[in-house]
Amino acid sequence: MSKTVVPAISEAESRVMEVLWQHAPRGSEDVASTLHAETGWHENTVRTLLNRLVRKRAVRATRDGRRFLYAPLLAREQWQASESRSLLDRVFGGRVAPLLVHFSRNEKLSAKDVTELRKLVDELEKKEKRHG
Repeated sequence: MSKTVVPAISEAESRVMEVLWQHAPRGSEDVASTLHAETGWHENTVRTLLNRLVRKRAVRATRDGRRFLYAPLLAREQWQASESRSLLDRVFGGRVAPLLVHFSRNEKLSAKDVTELRKLVDELEKKEKRHG
C-alpha cells in the first residue's frame, strides 16, 4: 500500500484551500471575493496561489468557457494529518503526550476540551485492552 504524498501548503495557500474545501468548484473571482474581506487580496494574488496549488496537485483546474473552475484534489483530512504529524515530529519528538502537556499548561482548555480528551483516552484504553 503506497502512501499518498501530501504537498507542502503555505499559510496563504491554506487560506485558499479552506475556501475550496467549503464549496467547490469555484472560479478565481469567487475565491478572491470570499477572501478579500479578511485578507485584502486581489484576484491576481488569488490566481497566483491557485496556480501554485494546481502545480502542487492539491487543486484541479477545469476549463469552463473562458475561465477555470478550481476544486481540491487534496482532502482537508489528508492535509491535517500531514501537518499535525509534521508538527509532532519537529516540535515534540513525534510524541503526542508532550504536545498535550504543553497545551494544558500554556493554553486555556475548556470543560468541553477536557471532556473530549477524557473520552479519547478512555477509547484508547479500551482499544489497548482489546489488542494488547
